[in-house]
Amino acid sequence: MEQPKISIIVPVYKVEKYLRRSMDSLVKQTLDGVEIICINDGSPDNCLSILKEYQEKYKDKNIVIIDKKNEGVWKGRYDGIKKATGEYIAFVDSDDYITLDYAEKLYTAAKKNNSDIVVSGFYRVDVETEHVYSTEMTGFSKRTINMDENPEDVLTINAALWNKLYKSEVLKKLKNLEKPPRILDDMMFLMMAYLNTKTISFIDDPLYYYMVRSDSIISQIKLEQIESTEKAMIEIKKIYKEDKNGKNKMEVVDSMAFLHFGLSLMFRMSSDKQNFKKVLKENREYLDREFQLWRKTKYLKLGYCISHKSKNFKVAVMKKIYLLHMYRAFLGFYKFILNTFKIDIKW
Repeated sequence: MEQPKISIIVPVYKVEKYLRRSMDSLVKQTLDGVEIICINDGSPDNCLSILKEYQEKYKDKNIVIIDKKNEGVWKGRYDGIKKATGEYIAFVDSDDYITLDYAEKLYTAAKKNNSDIVVSGFYRVDVETEHVYSTEMTGFSKRTINMDENPEDVLTINAALWNKLYKSEVLKKLKNLEKPPRILDDMMFLMMAYLNTKTISFIDDPLYYYMVRSDSIISQIKLEQIESTEKAMIEIKKIYKEDKNGKNKMEVVDSMAFLHFGLSLMFRMSSDKQNFKKVLKENREYLDREFQLWRKTKYLKLGYCISHKSKNFKVAVMKKIYLLHMYRAFLGFYKFILNTFKIDIKW
């Protein structure tokens, strides 16, 4: 049998309401040679039955089902990577869906540019109303990131796995974490992938529909989840220090820690008004203790961003606000704007 061009890995857990829409978009891809690997992660609903229904109905499609006990999305993705036989690998969350030319456009761009990773645009859509909040990661198509020359440019890439295509060899070399994070797992997975990445290219077309759900994991962060996630990020820094490709990227690691722990995570924790002041203080102490370069890295200095026309300018501004102990006030104003104008913006 000819090697599949792309293996698409689909972790599945408690999404029976959305799964058929996702599977419809997968089996109707315009690219021939797509392998669809569905990881049923011990889902207690009817997800497994739906997957078997599609496997039976679309016998001409290469649908592989891995039915396993519940171990979480991190382990499921690694199981999918081991099973994947495609030249390239992509990920689709089972409550989202993709354009029918998703695989074709990503694959064409990857082959044309010989890219280790290709990034596409995507839509952020309200799952209930189907209102499109925003179209993101567009306007980058003329860029190519060389990880040896400008590794800091990865800070401008959204920290999700699903609007990207990866050379299979990049992910087959992926190291694992002893204790995977309970939140921010996409970002940390990407950090591991970047270790084996030389070039990243972009296409402007929005090819992915990311469905915004009020009951999603990221919207329900609890205090006890933070500690395990902080430990996982420390483990990633250790891996970078010990890896020949990672030693010259420590400023990127510490900058990524500030962006996702100092800003994004604290934004989501800010709804817990009772504990937020304490959590924000502990967050700063964590960054200063484990990722000291976040304060002095040139990548997050306003002057550097201006002179190099860096797209990290917004993060550099937010760093100033954070350092001036004005982040709580900023978030109050920011959320007021969101609620007043009924919009939703993802950092």
